[in-house]
Amino acid sequence: MYNISLKPQKVAPVKTKFRTIKTAIPSPSFVKTFSKLSRYEPQSLLVMIGKLPVLWDRAVDFQVFDKDGNCWIDFTSTIFAANTGHANPMIVAALKRQLAKPLLHSYTYATEIKAEFLEKLIKVTPKFCERAILFSGGSEAIEAAFLMMKAYGKSQNKSKTGIVSFEGAMHGVTMASQMLSGNSEVLSAYGYSDPTVYRLPFPYPWVDARYSGAERFKKDIDGLIRKGMKVKDIAGFMVEAYRGWGVIFYPPDYIKALVDFTRRNNILVAFDEIQGGFGRTGKMFTFQHYGVVPDLVLAGKGLSSSLPLSAVLGRKEVFNGADSLDVYHSTHSGNPLSCAVGLANLEELESKNLVGESARKGKILLNRLNALKKKHKNRVAYINGKGLVAAVLFKNPKTGEPDGEFASRVCERAMQKGLLLVHTGRESIKIAPPLTIPDEALKEGTMVLEESVKEISGK
Repeated sequence: MYNISLKPQKVAPVKTKFRTIKTAIPSPSFVKTFSKLSRYEPQSLLVMIGKLPVLWDRAVDFQVFDKDGNCWIDFTSTIFAANTGHANPMIVAALKRQLAKPLLHSYTYATEIKAEFLEKLIKVTPKFCERAILFSGGSEAIEAAFLMMKAYGKSQNKSKTGIVSFEGAMHGVTMASQMLSGNSEVLSAYGYSDPTVYRLPFPYPWVDARYSGAERFKKDIDGLIRKGMKVKDIAGFMVEAYRGWGVIFYPPDYIKALVDFTRRNNILVAFDEIQGGFGRTGKMFTFQHYGVVPDLVLAGKGLSSSLPLSAVLGRKEVFNGADSLDVYHSTHSGNPLSCAVGLANLEELESKNLVGESARKGKILLNRLNALKKKHKNRVAYINGKGLVAAVLFKNPKTGEPDGEFASRVCERAMQKGLLLVHTGRESIKIAPPLTIPDEALKEGTMVLEESVKEISGK
């Protein structure tokens, strides 16, 4: 795998309305700060996939600034989080009001701001979302939903505790999320893997293309049954809204077949919308693209567009079925600062019609990315996306095989030119700007991407 250089490289200066590059990249301030961090953080965190060697000193709306006068267009939203823009003025104002109150921590005690936030959250989400519980991170929400589905199933049948997920999914970094994902290396380190977790192969469009989505689901679920899975013992399905690394959506008839299967067999469906929710895909939630209604929805990232905040939402019967487990809290559940910014974030999504704007701007983005593919068809294998999340998958022009090194080099070159892309460490790059990004900046960013592809390919 190609490693993006941590040593400063002289690059051409850039000065546009939205971008400024005036130093070597990585910049002097990054080098100084990284040197300090390297004395304290583990190596795996310092060079983790997805991080680019940029010092984040300030971030405003769709731009990121370092201490050396450099400015980037942000096509990452940090990690799909800043849906309403970095340091949204309404969010900053709400935070200042809460700080001035002052009430900075409240555990699970009653607070007005938590009640106001939950009331708004239930109001703006689909009707089946009757209850919600709050946490600080997506992995916590996954853990809670994992246990909730098992508890609900067990309340009907003591053996009904099985969970079905998808091979290679990314649900987080804690134990249940890793079991759902099936990361064998991590599970080996844990020394335990829940034998009642079953995994379906993800329906990639380039695998078994001769089957419809519905046929693919039936074939794969029958495969699990042949291997010993008993349908009567399955409590729930955990469904990634889309395959993260490549923004690959399921065939709609696949998801409809999956939900039909669960309804026939009294099985719950939970959608992990931590990355895809709150307008990212051009709808409030990604599952709405598939025309289905789940039982639970997991939210995070764009729920606050800023401070740590996540949630599990869904039908009250499911929540009631897990009351005895006491899984509905953690130290920072419903933190008043997070609730204050969460409320302001939801109000911004509504008042600025950012879900609709995501759908509209997504058409601009995908049109330009498809034009890129047409110009570089020997290099671009797939363009995937909905709303303001997309991926470009690169291939080797000679072999047609996935080309992760080329993708990494494109990310590096774009960074040197004032554009931040999501570096996956695979053959893909991901694009997910704040939903507030102006059309002009969106177009300039895609222009920089095309320049980077052209320069790295030598054409």
